[in-house]
Amino acid sequence: MDVILPVFIRVAQAMSTSLTMASCSVTSATAFGEGQTPSQKREERLLKFRDLHLKRNEARKLNHQEVVEEDKRLKLPANWEAKKARLEWEVAEDAKKKECADKGEDYHRVKLLEITADDAERFERKKKKKNPDQGFAGYAEAQFRQYQRLTKQIRPDFEGYEKQREECGVDFHPTSNSLIHGTHVPSKDGIDRMVDDVEKQIEKRAKYSRRRAYNDDADIDYINERNAKFNKKAERFYGKYTAEIKQNLERGTAV
Repeated sequence: MDVILPVFIRVAQAMSTSLTMASCSVTSATAFGEGQTPSQKREERLLKFRDLHLKRNEARKLNHQEVVEEDKRLKLPANWEAKKARLEWEVAEDAKKKECADKGEDYHRVKLLEITADDAERFERKKKKKNPDQGFAGYAEAQFRQYQRLTKQIRPDFEGYEKQREECGVDFHPTSNSLIHGTHVPSKDGIDRMVDDVEKQIEKRAKYSRRRAYNDDADIDYINERNAKFNKKAERFYGKYTAEIKQNLERGTAV
């Protein structure tokens, strides 16, 4: 009994090994196709290996190209992308201008036709600048700044527009034969706005006016505040020429 058991174990092992080899052969036959010779299987494996080799070389080449391009991008200036976009835009603009010139069209008009209302509003907001007070440089500049400030406060009054259109009739769009000068009567709201604006200007001037020191010992040669200012201006410009005449008049020795 002790001798039979090891023999039975060896037989079972041999059967298991044969079954494993059979399953491997079946799998190989299924993988490489039934009826293929060893040379055909070898040729198929070589083709697969060559294909993998070519793909590896292609991947290596593409990876090297990406590394070179990234190195170029890193060496470029920080604003290179913006400059490149600007140059491309200028080239496209020149080509568009040339095309419009060949067709006999106005380039600016064609360009405006391609801009949407949203883009036009956005461009207008970007162009809009503030109205900084850079000090008094001249009456023309001050008047222009005031004009800009007043025009920014204007809001469209559609009801007043329609009312005035009905009142004027055909003269609402005047021609050379229309006689509507002096017939416009401002509304009460418009007058109130003008009064408020004038009062604000007066208040602003009062804050910025510099008070002159008053001298109690100075001679009183004026009859009111306005005359005093006029006398000061005259003294400033002509005082050195009229000093002797003034002294003679004060002493009573004038001829």
